[in-house]
This record gives sequence, C-alpha cells and structure tokens, in this order.
Amino acid sequence: MSLMQTLSRGDRGGAVLDIQARLGSLGHPIDPNEHGNFGPSTEVAVRTFQERRHLIVDGIVDEHTWAELVEAGYSLGDRVLYLRYPYFRGDDVRDLQAGLNLLGFDAGREDGIFGGRTDRAVHDFQRNVGLPPDGIVGVTTVEGLRRLRPVGPGPGRADVREGEALRRLSASLQGARIAVDAGHGAGDPGFLGARGLSEAEVALQIAEDLAVELESRGAVPFLLRTPSENPSTGDRAARANELGVEVLVALHLGSDEDPAAAGASSFYYGREGWHSQGGKRLAELIQHELAEVAGRPDRGAHPKALPILRETQMPAVHVEPSLLSNPEEEGRLREESFRRSVARAIAGAVERFFAGEVATSDATPGTESAESAQPAR
Repeated sequence: MSLMQTLSRGDRGGAVLDIQARLGSLGHPIDPNEHGNFGPSTEVAVRTFQERRHLIVDGIVDEHTWAELVEAGYSLGDRVLYLRYPYFRGDDVRDLQAGLNLLGFDAGREDGIFGGRTDRAVHDFQRNVGLPPDGIVGVTTVEGLRRLRPVGPGPGRADVREGEALRRLSASLQGARIAVDAGHGAGDPGFLGARGLSEAEVALQIAEDLAVELESRGAVPFLLRTPSENPSTGDRAARANELGVEVLVALHLGSDEDPAAAGASSFYYGREGWHSQGGKRLAELIQHELAEVAGRPDRGAHPKALPILRETQMPAVHVEPSLLSNPEEEGRLREESFRRSVARAIAGAVERFFAGEVATSDATPGTESAESAQPAR
C-alpha cells in the first residue's frame, strides 16, 4: 500500500486485503464476505483500532492510521533494534522503552521511536547486566530485559523525568522559549467554512496574535511557519526540538458534522498506559481559559497520538479554539477582536502553566466524548 493512498468505505483491492489482515491479527474481526472489500465491518474495525490507539476516529485509513497499523504489528523480539535513521518505530520499541524506564534506565518518552535517548538507555542497561554494550537489541538483550523487568505497574523513569523537568520550569514567562505552530499552510487550506474562511488562514492569524501576546509577557516565541510555507509535520517537530523550546502550541480549527456544534477542544500526547503530564496540564489550563471567552462551550482536553505531539520532546498541545463548521463561529473568527481574545486566553494559560498552576476540577468538564471531540486533520 502506498503511504500516500487513502482508503475508506467502498474501496476494494489488495491494499484493503492487507489492512484487513493486519486488523484481524490485532484482534479486530472482519466479516469474511468483505474479503478485499472495505465494507461495514472493516470500517467498524478501523474505528475501533483508531479509538484504542488514540487516533482521529473516522474509519478512514490514511497515512497516519496505516503507519499505526504497521507499528502495532511488532512485538518486542520480532526484529533486531538499534539506532539508525530513519528511526525504528513500533510497539516493540515502546515496550522496550517501558521496560528500560521501569528499571530506572532513562529511555525517554514511551513514544515508540528508537532515538538517541533510547539508544543511551540500551547501552547503560547492557553495561549494568554484563552484556556487550553495543546498543543492539537482539535476543540476548530482550531476554535480559524480560528477566529483570519488575512485575506490576509503577512509575517509570520517563514519568519521574518529566515530573522533574516540570518542576525545573521557570516560575514566569520571562525568557521562556515557546513554539507556536499554525496548522496547514501554503497549498493546504485545511477545513473551509461555509463562507469560505480557511483553517490555514485563521490559524496563522491567531498564531501571530499569540506570538505578539506571549512576547508582551516576556516570552520568546517562535512561529514554525510563514504564510508562504507548509512544512511537513516531521519538519515542524524537528524545528521545535532543535530550537530547544520549553512548550509547543499547535493551532488548528475544528470541524463537526453537526453545524450547530460549538466550542473549543485541546489535545495532548497520550496512548495506552502513558500520557504527557505537562501536555495534559497545559491543555486543561487552555480549556479553562478558552471557556471564559464569551462563555464558550468546553469540549474538553483529550489524549491523542497526533504526530506533532508524539515527535516533539517538550510539553505540546494541539488547540482548536473554535469550530469552523459552525457558521456563527466562522463569523466570529473573521473578527480581529475575537481572534485576539483567543490569543490572550491561550497566552494566559501558558503563563499559568509556567507558574505551576493546575486547572480546577470543574474547569474542563469535557462534555464531549473522546471520539466526538475530534482533532482537525
């Protein structure tokens, strides 16, 4: 299957067969009568898989869902792992990271990406158990890890390390380096409102207002794209990592099948058994502040395994302050005063985040389910 191919209900062929086989091997049964046909049971299986993996739940197999299907098929020990570029990605890597972290070896975030921190943790583990410190995770290293891995859950090194990093943050925005990413870009307008307003245009306007607001509060903001650019998600994440920013805010506009649906949603990195503590706290603070903007509905803060959240190394959030599918909200987004109020609300949340504040328990009721509050593509 081509990585650029998108498959959905009604499609047929070998690529659909491949998807069905992978879903079946992961415990998502497909109606035998749909052999090679993307029918109702295939769509249900895709949606179930997406929900369990904290992806956008739409029943469509795009590049991101396909990559997740491939990664989900790997168990630790299925292949030899080591540091290379492009990095190994998969559930086997995530299991390796979890095992190393539980033993006190700092493999970093359990994101399923075999990067430099995971490589260093493998070397440290091998040295400590008397194995050749070659960084190659083969049969011997896997067996050693399984033999020593603690029984039962517990805080891993990644959780401890993130908690320590959050405590080390400055108590103010003064000098804080913040990445602001406006979704989509040149040649990719994103979602289009009924009156023609594009997600890319509004996201950039809010991003520029947010950068001004953050700078006025003493922060050092970095916009990850200009009006004429549309970097890939990987390039945006890489730039944020290279800049050494302390927080990333990615701005999009949401959409909903119901044109009357309204309100703001925020998303932070999370998947089965793990989420970013910092991302969650920042997302909840942003939801609290956005709910104060003209008393707008709060669609909640939710964990999602979006690429921009997975591939960045700092607390990161994907924020959708309005639904562009709502004609009334589209009209408000055309107003400069409203966009600036959104930017002020997000900046206020970032400032509270650096001050160590936590959203109050009733601040983000999350009236929408994790599936109904879907991040924009």
